[in-house]
Amino acid sequence: MKYYNLHTHSHTNSVEVLELVNQYPWAFDKTVTQYSIGIHPWYIDEERLSSDIKVLEEKLALPECLALGECGLDKRIDIPMDLQLKVFEKQIVLAERFQKPLVLHLVSAYDELIAIRKRLNISVPVVLHGFSKNQKVAQQLLAQGFYLSFGKYLLQNPEMKVVFQSVPNDCFFLETDTMAETLEEVYVLAAQYKDLSVEELKAVVAANWQRVFGDK
Repeated sequence: MKYYNLHTHSHTNSVEVLELVNQYPWAFDKTVTQYSIGIHPWYIDEERLSSDIKVLEEKLALPECLALGECGLDKRIDIPMDLQLKVFEKQIVLAERFQKPLVLHLVSAYDELIAIRKRLNISVPVVLHGFSKNQKVAQQLLAQGFYLSFGKYLLQNPEMKVVFQSVPNDCFFLETDTMAETLEEVYVLAAQYKDLSVEELKAVVAANWQRVFGDK
C-alpha cells in the first residue's frame, strides 16, 4: 500500500507515495501530476491578485488539482488581517464552487476560522496542515469537523504525542511540508504513537484520503 503525503513542496514522483504537491498560481509547475494550488497568506500581492485568482479558477477545474491550498490566515506576519481575510474568503468561495477540499495554513487565527466556517457555511472538507498546537485546540477544531495533518512537529516535539493520540483515526493526515526528514520517518513514529503497524497506519490514512479526495 502507498504512503500518502498530504502536503509537500517537493515533487518526488515516487511510485510508492501519493503526494499532494503544493503549487502557487504565479509559479505553476506543469510537470507535477497531482497538486493543490492556492494563495498563501505570506505571498499575497494585491497587484497580482486578479491574475492569481484567474489561474486558480483554471486549475481548480482540472481533475489533477485535488485541493485549494495552501491558503489561510497568519497573525504573525505584516500583511493586514483585513486583506488576508478578503483573499482567504475569495478562495473559500472558489473551493465551494469547484467542490475541492481546503488545505490551510493557520497561525493564531483559530477563532476566526471557526467564525468564517459558520458565516460562509463551508461544506467542503477542511484540512489544517502542519498542526502543532495543544490537545484543547485540536479538540476544538475536530469538533468543527476539520481534519488535522501532522509532520515536522510530530517528529520534533515530544509533547505532540498526546495530541496526536487524542485525534480519532478518521480525522488525520501525515505530511512532510518542507522538512528534511522523510515521510517514512513520520509514518514510523505515528504508527508507534497509534500502536499500529506501518501497514495498518497506511490503510488508515488511505481511507481518510479517499473520504476527502475520492479515488485519486
